Parts: sequence; C-alpha cells; structure tokens
Amino acid sequence: MLLDYYKLTEQPFGVTPDSRFLYLGPKHREALASLLYGTEANRGFLALIAEPGMGKTTLLYHYLSYLRGKARTAFVFRTDCDSRDFIRHVLLDLGEDISAMDLPAMHEALNRILTEEMKAGRRFVLVVDEAQNLEEKVLESIRLLSNFETPVAKLMHIVLAGQPQLADKLASRSLAQLRQRVSMVIPIERFTEEEVNAYIDHRLWIAGNDKRQIFTPGARRLIAEHSEGIPRNINNLCFHSMSLGCALKRETIDRDLVQHSIADLDLEHLRAKPAAAPARPSPAVVSTSTLSLTSAAAAPPAHSRWTPRAAVAAAALVLLGWPLLRVTRGLTLPSSWHSSHASQAAPSVKPAAAGFALPTPATAPAAAANAAPENASPAASASPTPSPALGVVAELAPPSPASVPTTSVKVKPGETLFQISVNEFGRYDPTLVSQIQALNPWLTDPDHIQSGRTILVPSAEVIPSNVSRAAGPSASVPPAKAGKP
Repeated sequence: MLLDYYKLTEQPFGVTPDSRFLYLGPKHREALASLLYGTEANRGFLALIAEPGMGKTTLLYHYLSYLRGKARTAFVFRTDCDSRDFIRHVLLDLGEDISAMDLPAMHEALNRILTEEMKAGRRFVLVVDEAQNLEEKVLESIRLLSNFETPVAKLMHIVLAGQPQLADKLASRSLAQLRQRVSMVIPIERFTEEEVNAYIDHRLWIAGNDKRQIFTPGARRLIAEHSEGIPRNINNLCFHSMSLGCALKRETIDRDLVQHSIADLDLEHLRAKPAAAPARPSPAVVSTSTLSLTSAAAAPPAHSRWTPRAAVAAAALVLLGWPLLRVTRGLTLPSSWHSSHASQAAPSVKPAAAGFALPTPATAPAAAANAAPENASPAASASPTPSPALGVVAELAPPSPASVPTTSVKVKPGETLFQISVNEFGRYDPTLVSQIQALNPWLTDPDHIQSGRTILVPSAEVIPSNVSRAAGPSASVPPAKAGKP
C-alpha cells in the first residue's frame, strides 16, 4: 500500500543489509577504499570499527562482492562461541563437511584450503562481523590463524569488524600481540546534515522515486537532528513517517509528521517507573505512650545493640521531665529561683534518645504568663522567664525536617555527631542534635556513624549563633563526658 501510494518499486528504508542501497558518501567510500587497499597490500589484520547502525555489515557485503572471483572468502557473524565453534563456523561457511572432525582435524582442513588457494594464486579473506562479542581466548585463536603464511606472503587476510567495544578489547594489555598485528584501524563516522539529505535521496532513487520531493526540507532537518546521523535511525524515522503519511493521505512528509513519528518511536514513556517509596512519618514528635515501641521499630538491625540504651534514656526523660512540666503549669517560681537553679537543673535532664522528642504543650507559654504574680514588675510580666524544664522541652522539639534548609556532610572515619556539630556550627547542644536526628531518622547512635555515609544537617544560616546552652553540655566537651565531675 505504501509503495503504491508513493509510486515506489520496493521498500526504500528496509532493515536488511542490501548492498544495492549502500550510500557511498565520503565516510563510507573512505572506509571501503581502506579495506580494499589493506587487502591488496597484504597487510594481514584489518579492523573496521563503528557505532551500531552505521552500516558496517552492508559495507562488508559490498567489500566481499568486490572480492568475488579474486579471492576465496569466509564470513562469520556468530561470535558468541568458543575457539572450537569459531573454526567450525569458518569451515561451514567454506562448505566443508565437519561432522566427523575434531579440533586438530579442523585445523588440518583449514590449512589444506589455504594451501590450495595459494597454489591457485588467489587470496583467502576471513571477515568476522560483530567481533566485539568474541572472548579474549577466541581472539587469541584468530591471531594464531594468521600464522598461516609463507616467507613472502600471508595465506590468510582477516578483517575484524565491530562496535567501539572492539577497540577497547584490542587496546587491552592481554591482547598486545594481536593489537601489534592490526595494521589498519578503519572508522566510520556519523553523517552530517548534508549527508543525511543525500542518503535519503539515494535510497528513494534506488526504490524507484521519480525525483518527486517526498520529504520537505524541515522534515529532513528534523530527521538529521533526531537520528544523530546514524543510518539505522534515519531508516526507522523515514519508514515510520511515510507509513503515517500514507495512512493520513499526505503526499508530502512535513515536519509535523516526523515529529509524530519521533513521539511514537520514543520508548521513554513506556519504561516501567520505579515504585514511589512510602512516605515516612516525621520523627520530630513521638507520643510518649509509644516511645519504646517506636524506638525498637526505627532502629536498623546494624545498630540493634543501642536499642536498650534508647529505651532507658527515653524512660528517664519521661520520669524526670514530664512531671516537672506538669508542676510548672500551675506553679510560678520567683525569678531568683531561675538564676540560682538554671545551671543545676539543666544537667539533670538528659537529651532525648536519638530520633525522639517530648511533645511541647501548646498552652505552656500562656499558662506561665497567666500565673505571673500580681506584684511583678511590668517588664517581668511582659517577658516571663520560662522554667528550666519547660525550656528543655521546647529546645528538644525540632522543627519539621521539610521546613529546614539543609546541607550535606560526608562522615569521616571515626567521626561522631559531636565532632560534626562542632566542626560545622562551632557548638554541640540538644536543639542542634534533635534537628540533625530529625533530618536523618536512621541515625540512632550519635557515637557510631558509618564512615563515608552522607548525612543532612541544617544550613548554617538558619542556626542562631546565641542559642542558650544551659540545657546541654559545653560545645568543647563531648556528650560522653558532659555533666560528669
């Protein structure tokens, strides 16, 4: 239907390596000339290297057709094999019966064929396509085949054709002897935009086009851009665009049709999307009734030894901090009590276990304000001093991790959370520790962090420089020693 609609005699953009459709542009013409010259000059090993879809196989068929009548050839394309199977493929392509042959017998048969061709005055050319798939042992066996020679000439000429991975193999140290025997490395470069236009015209002309412009200049530019100058990509885009134009009764393929073809050939939207990770609850606030259960569930197996310590610390915090908070709701202490006992009350309340913080009652500031004595000064009433216990609870409740700007820090060998806090912020206090643990729920043991792991810390600009340190240890004293005599 497509051929009749566009008045063509055969499919111009097929997928088979038909040498009649080979476009001998500057790059392919140079590669073919190098192959022929290397053969005529008895150079032994030649390597043809190009990206997938650049027409290597089509060029090789054209090269073999040129050698017909001048040399005996063997073409091997099944390269997922061992050394014995490779020799079998060569002899089978030469028409030999190998049903009763072992490996020495196959080598003897190949040697006999080479001798016969030499006496007849003909060359023997072995072409190996997709050679990048050959194992190193097989490549070494091919190198040994090149030892069939006389003092004046090679009995076998070998062409290794493959993708860029073949160049990587030939450059390896283990194949240094083979690389030294490769006398010519022949690349095939991608088409330019002008060569893409000439390629499309050439294939349409071979297929019987009557010089009618089927592709508009805009469509050709888009094909050249999206195909990246690779012939196989050009064939796919042109075929799909012509099929779509035929279905829509469009005699000319314009840019819009090519754009639709590009979208239809795109596989990205068909790829399986990774399943989204379930949202984890914010570790900033945890109910006191589920403290121990949450601690046991959140601790990773690698740090399970720290779970009992977390439970003990959480229980101590509940016993010491929560009753004191309940008392302060209905009791107002004189301001002198705060100044004389602030330094003593803070060490008695330890920071919450990793990943936990006591909930801060929303009515606590209001309750403290309502409980102020009537004879207090206006300044004292306007700015009531929070109780030590209430201050500890307020500092231990970190903000939501989503609302805190963060930076990444890579953990050095032996580094603890104390050292990271001092290095990044110049201090170590419960508020800062709670914020870091809220950003890293897996961080259950501040004293043992895996080396090389990246953790999130709040940005320096969101950390105030004058945060009170009354509730925590000094920035210069690690947590293990803070509060000890």
